[in-house]
Amino acid sequence: MTSPSSPGSDERSARLTRALVSLEGLSVGDAFGERFLQAPAVAAESVAKREVPAAPWPYTDDTEMALALVQVLEEHGRVEPDRLARLLGARYRKNPRRGYGATAHDILQKIHLGMPWREVSSEVFGGTGSMGNGAAMRVAPLGAWFATDLERCVAEARLSAQVTHFHPEGQAGAIAIAVAAAWAHRWRERRGPARELFDTVLEHTPPGETREGLEKARRWPLEATPTSAARALGSGRRVLAQDTVPFCVWCTARHLEDYEAALWSTVAGQGDCDTTCAIVGSLVSLSAGREAIPRAWLEARERLQRTV
Repeated sequence: MTSPSSPGSDERSARLTRALVSLEGLSVGDAFGERFLQAPAVAAESVAKREVPAAPWPYTDDTEMALALVQVLEEHGRVEPDRLARLLGARYRKNPRRGYGATAHDILQKIHLGMPWREVSSEVFGGTGSMGNGAAMRVAPLGAWFATDLERCVAEARLSAQVTHFHPEGQAGAIAIAVAAAWAHRWRERRGPARELFDTVLEHTPPGETREGLEKARRWPLEATPTSAARALGSGRRVLAQDTVPFCVWCTARHLEDYEAALWSTVAGQGDCDTTCAIVGSLVSLSAGREAIPRAWLEARERLQRTV
C-alpha cells in the first residue's frame, strides 16, 4: 500500500520511463561529445563534415553520475542524499578513469572512504563548495521523474546537487537543467514556442551568474550560429555551471525536435563537449522522444551498467 503522497505503481512506472529516456539521451550525448575532445582544429573539421565518430563510444563520469542518481530514484522515489553519496563513491572506485575532474576525484574518494558528504562537499575551494557543472550534467533524469511537479523538481534537484556541489551556483545549474527537463517532457505533449523554455527555467532558477547567463541566452537569437553562442555564453571551457548551462539550454531550444541536429550544434561550440552534449542530449531526448536518437549512435555507445 502506498501513502497518500506516494505515487501509485502506474505513476511510478511512468516516472521511471521518462527518467530512462533522458538517461539514454544523456549517455549517448556524453559518449558522442567525448569523441570530440581533441585538437580544436581537428574537431572543428570533423564537425563541419558531420563525420560520425567510429564505434565504440565509451561513456564518461557524466553518465556514471546520472546512473547513480537514476538508481536512487528507482529505489526511493526521491533523492536520498546519503544513498546517492554512497553510489557516487562506489561508481567512482569501480572505475576512477572515466574522466572525473580533480575536485570530483577528491570529493568522491573521501565519500567512498566514509567521510560525511556534507563535510566533504562544503569544504572544497576554501569552504565555498564547488560551482562546477557536474550537478547539472547528471540531473535531467530527475527533472523527467518530477516533471509533473516543478516545485518538487526544484527541491529535489537542489538536494541532489548538494552531495557534491555545495556552492549556490552549482546548485542553480542543477535546478535550471532539471526544470528544463520537466519542461521538455511537457512540451512533447503540448508543443508551444521554444522561447517558453527560457521563461520557465528563469522562473525557477535562483539569482546569480547562472541565471544571468540564462537571461543572456534568452536574448541570443536562435538563428545565430552555435559558435557565436558559445563565444557569448560559454561552452563549459571553465567547467562551471554558469559557463555551461546557458549554452546548453540555448542549444536545446534551437533543436527541440531533432536530437541529431542538437548534438551537432552543441559539439560545434567545442569546450566541455562530453558534458554539454550530455546535457543537451538528456533534454532533447525528452522533447523529441527516444526514437529521435539514431539507432547507430545507441549501438555505438558502451552498454550501460545500470547498477553497482
